[in-house]
Amino acid sequence: MANLVPRENFFQDLFDFRRDFDDIFNRFLLGKPVLREQRPATAFGFLPPVESHVEKDNKRWVCRVHLPGIEPSEVEMQAKGNVVTIKGERKVVTTSKEVNPIHEEILYGAFERVLELPEGVNPEKLSAEYRNGVLEITAPIAEAALPRKIEIKAGPLSKRAAA
Repeated sequence: MANLVPRENFFQDLFDFRRDFDDIFNRFLLGKPVLREQRPATAFGFLPPVESHVEKDNKRWVCRVHLPGIEPSEVEMQAKGNVVTIKGERKVVTTSKEVNPIHEEILYGAFERVLELPEGVNPEKLSAEYRNGVLEITAPIAEAALPRKIEIKAGPLSKRAAA
C-alpha cells in the first residue's frame, strides 16, 4: 500500500470531480477550453510513475522515478526511517499569454511520492542520480533480506503411498 498517495480529505475528491465536470460542460457546450493555469490548485497535480526491484546479483535495491520535464534542482528527496519521500513540481512553460490549446495531455503541478523501503535496505546508504528525466535511487541490501531458494526433498516412495 506504499504506492498510494493520501488525499487531503474526502471532500477534495468531490471538489475535483465537480471541477472536471464543469470543464466538460465548458469545453463541449460553451466551446471554451479550460487552461490548466486557470484550474484551482489540488493536493497533487500528478503522480510520476515509479518502478522498483531488488537485484539479487548486485545485492541492491533500485527504484526509478520518471520525471520528464522537471529539472533535478527542483526535486527534493528525503529519507526518514524506512520511508523515502520525493517531492517536486512540473511547471507550465508557455512563451505567450494568449494560448489556444489543441492537445492537453501533460499533467502539471506539484507531486509527492512516498515509498517504503524493502526489508534489509539501509536508508543511510541511499544514493540518487538523475539522467534523461529519470531519477534512479539505489541502495545496497543485506544478504539476509534477499530471498533464498530452499531445496525440497522427497521422502521415500512407500511413505507417499500411505498418505
